[in-house]
Amino acid sequence: MPPAVPCSAAHASAEPGATRPPPVTPSSTARAASSPFPTLPAVPSPAAGSRSTSTSGPFKPPARLRGRLLLAAVAKKARLSTILFTDNCEVTHDQLCELLKYAVLGKSNVPKPSWCQLFHQNHLNNVVVFVLQGMSQLHFYRFYLEFGCLRKAFRHKFRLPPPSSDFLADIVGLQTKQRAGDLPKTMEGPLPSNAKATINLQNDPIIQKYGCKKVGLTRCLLTKEEMRTFHFPLQGFPECENFLLTKCNGSIADNSPLFGLDCEMCLTSKGRELTRISLVAEGGCCVMDELVKPENKILDYLTSFSGITKKILNPVTTKLKDVQRQLKALLPPDAVLVGHSLDLDLRALKMIHPYVIDTSLLYVREQGRRFKLKFLAKAILGKDIQCPDRLGHDATEDARIILELAQYFLKYGPKKIAELNLEALANHQEIQAAGQEPRNTTEILQHPNTSVLECLDSVGQKLLFLTRETDAGELASSRNCQTIKCLSNKEVLEQARVEIPLFPFSIVQFSFKAFSPILTEEMNKRMRIKWTEISTVYAGPFSKNCNLRALKRLFKSFGPVQSMTFVLETRQPHLCIQYEVLEAAQLAIESLDGILVDGTCIKVQRPVTELTLDCETLVNELEGDSENQGSIYLFGVSETFKEQLLQEPRLFLGLEAVILPKDLKNGKQKKYCFLKFKSFGSAQRALNILTGKDWKLKGRHALTPRHLHAWLRGLPPESRRPAGLRVVPPPFEQEALQTLKLDHPKIAAWRWGRKIGKLYNSLCPGTLCLILLPGTKSTHGSLSGLGLMGIKEEEESTISGL
Repeated sequence: MPPAVPCSAAHASAEPGATRPPPVTPSSTARAASSPFPTLPAVPSPAAGSRSTSTSGPFKPPARLRGRLLLAAVAKKARLSTILFTDNCEVTHDQLCELLKYAVLGKSNVPKPSWCQLFHQNHLNNVVVFVLQGMSQLHFYRFYLEFGCLRKAFRHKFRLPPPSSDFLADIVGLQTKQRAGDLPKTMEGPLPSNAKATINLQNDPIIQKYGCKKVGLTRCLLTKEEMRTFHFPLQGFPECENFLLTKCNGSIADNSPLFGLDCEMCLTSKGRELTRISLVAEGGCCVMDELVKPENKILDYLTSFSGITKKILNPVTTKLKDVQRQLKALLPPDAVLVGHSLDLDLRALKMIHPYVIDTSLLYVREQGRRFKLKFLAKAILGKDIQCPDRLGHDATEDARIILELAQYFLKYGPKKIAELNLEALANHQEIQAAGQEPRNTTEILQHPNTSVLECLDSVGQKLLFLTRETDAGELASSRNCQTIKCLSNKEVLEQARVEIPLFPFSIVQFSFKAFSPILTEEMNKRMRIKWTEISTVYAGPFSKNCNLRALKRLFKSFGPVQSMTFVLETRQPHLCIQYEVLEAAQLAIESLDGILVDGTCIKVQRPVTELTLDCETLVNELEGDSENQGSIYLFGVSETFKEQLLQEPRLFLGLEAVILPKDLKNGKQKKYCFLKFKSFGSAQRALNILTGKDWKLKGRHALTPRHLHAWLRGLPPESRRPAGLRVVPPPFEQEALQTLKLDHPKIAAWRWGRKIGKLYNSLCPGTLCLILLPGTKSTHGSLSGLGLMGIKEEEESTISGL
């Protein structure tokens, strides 16, 4: 099937939200506020290559713009084009990388993806990629009914070429990477006494947010909306049901007490859990410093960050509930907690506190990035912390520094901070540490070999990679990638539930056993036979004197016919018609079953075999497939049909594409087509018009996605099997089905399809999600992969678990 033809007339009549957003300029970058991937301005900033270890969230716009932005967010949501513009519906690994980079940065810095349209990229909240290693397109359609949760959730499906030796490295653009200096290195060494850069205070993000005058404590508190944006635990959130309230509900004033808080965590079987808490009061006095024993099995002590070892934690008996009780008792009603990426600390504590200052957000940085605590300690206070010769961080020292940073801001005001030109200082230090000359970040990002990791790094974000330990690959050792290795798929799933909300970009890899060569060949045979049989109908009985020419004309009026033969084994003649497309066969059954022909009531039905027993269920599920919603099949179209269609734009509102198949041998347009609309309602209205008296076409709602047509067309031809021939599963597969072994591919498809579907359902609205079945490649042959793609909609977030 040829690539879809986008309809310019249809675009003209589309709703306003369908157009691409205007280019982002330096004066309008605040509009990217709802995205963790702020769209970079066309002019590179001095620190466009800088890094931050924070992964928490997007840049918050100035207060004066907030109301206007919230209204705009209601009107605009990130969305994908209805149709994918691809040859043979195949998306290459490089093209996937195009989309992922564009999702991170937007059109100002990287080329738009060539095969799809992503509207309002700056309204994306997260990107999550699920990889089902070992599975292929054959898995998906062989067990189509078992993958119900996934196929219903994702409107876009596309074919992938067989994978290379490292599929993940391909899709994130690491093939030519891993050269020294590709990504900024951790900065060390003294800060320069001054930064030789022009200071424009009015453009400084701190001035834009707070103004030039000194501000009081209450002005520095995060609003409830900001706490929601930056993923702070809040009362009423489903994931915070078991969190404890600090009961600090007194009135806040500019003289309310400040407490510096810092926590250290380890990685357990249930995610990140608390191992140490330090609380420092004003004046620098440490009022609480406790080691905490996690409830669950520890997988990684994260010693390089926490300084905690097994030996240190072994004798500890203090539990989370103990420190919760102690902290609750210590804090006065009007206490203000100050932290650096404080949302992570509160989540580790499983506590909710309403009055917070986050120094990673207080010291606002350009383009939504965040300064490291170590950098701020040196640049603002002139103090060295987190020294490389020390094992891990000192939580008490960090809590004290955090408190001092907040007090410095309140004492000297935003103007003093802006005059320090922190952005230039950070940029100078990173260039010095990397041993490089200053580089033009815009040129780097627009280079075709730029990786997704570099794009994330340019906006101060990290990639989360969850995988089984045995399947980590090259990505796991890459810079700017937070890798969590697990022992099983179950553990990967558990970690994903905990970690995905903490990162703007996540890749979650599950691993499954690929089909054996024998089973692959058998599955391919059955797929070919099954699709041939469900596209075949038997019609009759007919009288022996029936008009054969008229009957052929009648059955050919529903779609292209591969073959038509008389069946003479029965008392009265029957016809066997094999159609080229499933829609034609279904339309023939719906239109002719039970009609009178020469005074005889005929029955039109599919052959009944073990492969077609669930055909009625399959057809119903195909019609309800999210990708087929809004698509219609039409037969009887002429070569000028497209032109006639576009001359009547008002009749066909919401039309996005006309798919016109051509004969592979002579290149001529076939007599059937598919129309793709924005909604089911638009498609239904068009179907009523086109099958009416003025157009006189035959048609129905589509059953088969474009990529499936292309795949089936590429399979070797298989004639219908002789009557009575049974396709018997190989003995080992038959035994597995009988005993319902959990590792059987059919059972795995059902179980993991549901589990991943539930995880998708829990993602926040505005999340771009891809499910990738990479395919397989071996000496015995290759299998194409399959991709499913969609953006989690606002209304979907209210749907109960699947």
